[in-house]
Amino acid sequence: MNSRHFLMAVSMVIAVGCQSRAQQQKPENFAIDKTTDQWRSELSPAEFQVLREAATEAPFSSPFNENKQLGTYYCAGCGSALFESNAKFDSGSGWPSFDRCIDGQVSFSTDYDLGYARTEEHCANCGGHLGHVFPDGPKKTTGLRHCINGVALVFKPAN
Repeated sequence: MNSRHFLMAVSMVIAVGCQSRAQQQKPENFAIDKTTDQWRSELSPAEFQVLREAATEAPFSSPFNENKQLGTYYCAGCGSALFESNAKFDSGSGWPSFDRCIDGQVSFSTDYDLGYARTEEHCANCGGHLGHVFPDGPKKTTGLRHCINGVALVFKPAN
């Protein structure tokens, strides 16, 4: 088994294990507060699972992994701007990764779903689960890796 196949296998195990239910206990009150039925009617099934039930999409499944266009990534739930394309980098993790978010647009909480503390990221406007942030990003910038589910994002190219 080569290293890419091994990484994919490990990532799939992690993705299955990351089926958090952190959204049931929101870390704070968010400006947009809808019922589960309202969210379910507005989001695709995959968006609902990730944004509202804190699921994790399969690694290497997001078309945003390969996106090199200039623009902005927005929350698929409410349309808030979250990440600029100049913050995106290829982490090799299988998920879109950014070294920084737009100030004030992402909120953080701690989840213990895997038996240890991880920093979970939410849209600061609607509370949608985005992913997690880790301290293994590019050392030349922030040193952070915002590991984000592509299905939680909408990309709009720069004009």
